[in-house]
Amino acid sequence: MDANKRQRYEKISIELTRLVGGKENIQGVAHCATRLRIVLKDNDIADLKAIEDVDLAKGVFVAGDQVQIIFGAGLVNDVYEVFAEHNNMKNMSLSDLKTVANKKMNPLQRIIKALSDVFVDIMPGILAAALLTGLSGVLGNLDFVKSNDTLYGINRLINISSGAIFGFLPLAVAYSACKRFGGRPILGIVIGCIMLSDSLANAYSAAQGTAEVTTLHIFGMGVELVGFQGGIIVALLMGFVTAKLDLFFEKKVPEVIRLLVSPLLTTLVGALLLFTVIGPVGRGLSSGITNALVWMTQNLGVAGYAVFSGLQQLVVITGLHHIFGAIEAQLLADTGRNFLNPLMSVAIIAQGGAVLGYLLMHRKNVKTRELCIPSFISVLFGITEPALFGINLRYRFPIIGGCIGGALGGVAVYMTDLAAVGFGTTVLPGIALADPAGNGYVNYIIAHAVAIAGGFIMTLVLGKFMDKTPADAVPSGTQGLPDAGQRGTDAAQGCQEAEPESPAEEIFYGYANGQLIAMEDVKDETFANKVLGEGVAVLPTDGRVYAPADGMVMSVFDTKHAICFASRYGTEILIHIGVDTVNLQGKYFTAHVKDGDMVKKGQLLIEFDKEQIEKAGYDTAIPMIFTDLPEEKTLEVSAPGRMTQDTRTAIVRKV
Repeated sequence: MDANKRQRYEKISIELTRLVGGKENIQGVAHCATRLRIVLKDNDIADLKAIEDVDLAKGVFVAGDQVQIIFGAGLVNDVYEVFAEHNNMKNMSLSDLKTVANKKMNPLQRIIKALSDVFVDIMPGILAAALLTGLSGVLGNLDFVKSNDTLYGINRLINISSGAIFGFLPLAVAYSACKRFGGRPILGIVIGCIMLSDSLANAYSAAQGTAEVTTLHIFGMGVELVGFQGGIIVALLMGFVTAKLDLFFEKKVPEVIRLLVSPLLTTLVGALLLFTVIGPVGRGLSSGITNALVWMTQNLGVAGYAVFSGLQQLVVITGLHHIFGAIEAQLLADTGRNFLNPLMSVAIIAQGGAVLGYLLMHRKNVKTRELCIPSFISVLFGITEPALFGINLRYRFPIIGGCIGGALGGVAVYMTDLAAVGFGTTVLPGIALADPAGNGYVNYIIAHAVAIAGGFIMTLVLGKFMDKTPADAVPSGTQGLPDAGQRGTDAAQGCQEAEPESPAEEIFYGYANGQLIAMEDVKDETFANKVLGEGVAVLPTDGRVYAPADGMVMSVFDTKHAICFASRYGTEILIHIGVDTVNLQGKYFTAHVKDGDMVKKGQLLIEFDKEQIEKAGYDTAIPMIFTDLPEEKTLEVSAPGRMTQDTRTAIVRKV
C-alpha cells in the first residue's frame, strides 16, 4: 500500500473510530468481500448517519448485530488493514467476529442466524441444482432439442444432474448443520447417508402407496423404515443432534478408546433418535409448515400473496428472513413448486423502485446519488440491506412505498400462477429459476415490472406529504464538545454533550516550535495536494507537539505518530508527525495524552526523538490538517515564518 493511500485510510479510520463511539466501544472487526464489519458494545452510540458520509463509504447498516460499512471489493481489504491496526484488532477472522456478535444475540436471533449459516455453506450446490433445473425445463420444451439425439442426451444429463443434487440435499444439509454446530462434518455425512439409505423405502413412493414399508418394533414403538428424501427440516435437526452427540462423546469417552468408540456411539445413538424421535417430529413440523403455506394460497387467495410480498421486507429488517431457505427447500420437496421465491423477489425489486423514487426526488443531491445508485444495483441482485438501511428506513416513506409495491407485485404473481423450480437467488439472476410452464419467464418480468413501478410511484406520492429530507438529510459529522475546563476520559460521552456556540473566528496557535511552511511545501504528495484537507505544516526544531487550542483528544494512533484533536467548538484537526513514520510502529514516540482527554492550549500532547527519526531516513515535517471543515466556515493560514506556541498559525472564520 503506497503512502498516499495509507494516509487517506488513516483519516477514514480515525473518523470511523470516533463515529462508532471510540475504541472502547469496539468489540471486534473483520471484513467480507465488500463490507467492513464491526461489532460494538452499544450500537446506539454509533452515528450511522454520519458514517454514511465517511470518505469512500458507499452505505452503512446494522445486520446480525454487526455494523456493516460498504466500501466495495478490494478497497475494503485495505481499509480493514488500517482500521484494525488503528484499533489493535488485527488477525480477527470473520468467524471470530460472528462468535463475538452471537454473544449479543437473544436465543431466537441465534437460531435464525444458525439456520442462515447452514444454508450459506451449501448454497453453491443449491444454486447449481436450481439453475440446471431451469435450464433443463427450457431445453425440454424446444422441439429441435427433442429431435436431436445429442442435444436430447445433453439435456437428459442436465436433468439427471439437477435431480441428483436435490435428491441428496438432506445429506448436504445434515453435513452443513453438523459442521455449523461444532461436530465433525463427516459424521453429518454419515447420518445423511443413513437418511437416504437404499435399505429404506423411498419416501415419495411410500407416500404414493407404491412401495412396501417394513415396520420394526423397538421399545414397544412401531418404527417404519421409510427414507427421508426431501426431509430438509429433519436433516437440520439431525445435523444439530449429531454435532452435540459428537461433542458429548468426545468429552466423556476415555482417550485410549475415543477414536473407535466416540464416532460409533454418535452414529448409533443418532440413528436411533432419527427413527424414533427426530424423524417423526421433523416430518410433522415439515408437514405443518407446508400445509400452512399451501392453505394460505388456496384459502386467502390474492390477499395472502399480497400480504406476504408486502410485508416480507419488514421481516428482512428483523433478520428472521433467513428461515425462508429451509421452508422453500421443504416446499419444493413436498410440492415441486416454490411460490415463495417470486413473492420474495417482487418484494425486493419493489424496494428498489422506492430507491429510484427517492433518487428522482433528490436527484440534485450528490450524496443521495452516491448512496441510491449502488443500493439499487445491489437490489437487482437480491441484496436489499443497503437500500433498506441506507435509504428506505432512514426516510420512512420509501419503505412504505416499497411495501405497497411489493404487495402489488404479489397480486401479479397470484394472477399469473408464477412459481420457481428452485431457491437461493432472486430478481435478475432469479429469472433462471422461474417455472417455464405457462409463459413463466414472461410472467416473471411482468410481476417485477408491476412491483418496481408500484414502489417507484407510491414513493413519489407519499413523498409529497411525508418527505422531510431537506430538514434532516444532511447528517453532521461534527459533534459538540464540553467546556475545555472540564476533563473526562470518555470520548463518546463527551461528544454527546451540547455544542458551545461557535464564535465568528476561532484561532489556532503554534503546535510545535520551528519553521512554519505551506502545505504545498511538504515533501509528500498526499499532504502537498491537500488530499486530507487544508492546513499548515512546521519543520520542527525539537521533538514536542502541543495542543493548538482548548479541546479534546479524539484519537491517538497506536503508533503514536498522529493524533486526532477537536477544538471546543467541534473543529477537527489531524496532527501528523513526519512522513511515512507509521512504519516505525511507535518507536521513538511517547504520548502524554489518551483518547477522550480534555486539554488546554499549549498542553504537551506527544514527544518524539527527532534526531533518531531523521537518522532512520524519515522527514519530520508536521502537518496540521483541518479534516472536516464545514461549508459555512473558511480557513486562513499564516504566512511562512518562525513558529512558537504563541504564534497564530490558522484562523477559522464563519463565512
